[in-house]
Amino acid sequence: MYHDALLRWGSEGGCCMLNKVLVANRGEIALRVIRACQELEIPAVAVFSDADEEALHVRHADEAVRIGPPPAGKSYLNAEALIEAAIETDAEGVHPGYGFLAENASFAAACRDAGLTFIGPSAEAIEKMGNKSAARRIAIEAEVPVVPGSEKSADALETAEEIGYPVMVKAAAGGGGRGIRVAENEEELRKALRVARQEAEKAFGEGSLYLEKLLTGPRHVEVQVMGDHEGNVIHLYERECSMQRRRQKILEEAPSPGISPEVREKMAEAAVRLAREVRYTSAGTVEFLVEGDEFYFIEMNTRIQVEHPVTETLTGVDLVKEQLRVAGGERLSLKQEDVPFNGWAMEFRINAEDPEKDFMPSPGEISFLDVPGGPGVRVDSAIYQGYKIPPFYDSMVGKLIVWALTREEAINRARRALREYRLEGIKTTIPLHMRLLEDEAFRSGEYHTGYLEELLKRD
Repeated sequence: MYHDALLRWGSEGGCCMLNKVLVANRGEIALRVIRACQELEIPAVAVFSDADEEALHVRHADEAVRIGPPPAGKSYLNAEALIEAAIETDAEGVHPGYGFLAENASFAAACRDAGLTFIGPSAEAIEKMGNKSAARRIAIEAEVPVVPGSEKSADALETAEEIGYPVMVKAAAGGGGRGIRVAENEEELRKALRVARQEAEKAFGEGSLYLEKLLTGPRHVEVQVMGDHEGNVIHLYERECSMQRRRQKILEEAPSPGISPEVREKMAEAAVRLAREVRYTSAGTVEFLVEGDEFYFIEMNTRIQVEHPVTETLTGVDLVKEQLRVAGGERLSLKQEDVPFNGWAMEFRINAEDPEKDFMPSPGEISFLDVPGGPGVRVDSAIYQGYKIPPFYDSMVGKLIVWALTREEAINRARRALREYRLEGIKTTIPLHMRLLEDEAFRSGEYHTGYLEELLKRD
């Protein structure tokens, strides 16, 4: 029950071995990590660009260090400046949050070389799973199902003939939906290989590609895993992430409304098996495409995810505190049989975008803000009334998370909470979420990764 979950959150006392943590990020995830540190009685150090001097994560941290100007978010990508800030403030650990340097093996290794604890998996695990082609090979070795395809672009034409069109060309070092092209025939495949390679080299500095069969109408389901340094790995069930636009998630829910208990168990076991194969520590997410009763591994995100509150709300497990404890040398605080599975949770990403103008970014000043509350409602955000959203960073300004005993009750609670959510001065995706809650396909749970794009095209 929700009350039991709250009791578990409240009972997680004690502290870990880290004496101070530098949070190498900004916005709501930086604030989320800072709060977790402070509840464990670990002083937290914030970093900020010139554009973020008045940000909430700076105000709430125990210390704050300026790391430079904001253009293109490069302040938060300055590994040398971040490590220097950690050393100058006597921080023992560095938490990267998500995005920026969170899945950068070189940054994790640089932290280690500087005598700092990188609060995440090892640099070796990040490197192994960060290359999508290599990750496919590891999954195959761990007997985890993968989408039919080829790990080498040199074999693409031959493989496409074997598995049949349409196919997807994907950047091995890709992420965020970039470096992906779809081909319906050989001519399109030759062009896709050329364009995807150019895009990958520009975006990731590395142009290797691989090929996968394009599944029609699959669900995108991910499994949350957590590991410690003693080889213990558990899963915390799955999240449904199929409501996407341009391969970017809009909302997530757990459990998935589209899989059976049998598939859930097999997929979770496969995720744990894969994590053990690479000696994974900390929080991570193993992502799958699901068609009917078949599931296929596509990638692993070696970091905490934007949508981690869905799992926290469903299970009552504080994933960020668990990361901090594991990084401090402690073993996991719970075993697989101890992980609760209660009710239904949903997360709605609130972006500063205008859905009526092709989701154009909408930076600006928050002229009025009133966030929802009540039973089973959580808001993760780092904005406040009068705050000016800078144009340099990701457009997400908050996350609304709801919990209820049933999916129907969770939908009704979300509808009520979104009506209460007053955010004026900018355009947001709140109206889109309100619409989705009334959509027949979403309410039935019968949607797939391409559904939102199809819905928007019908407008």
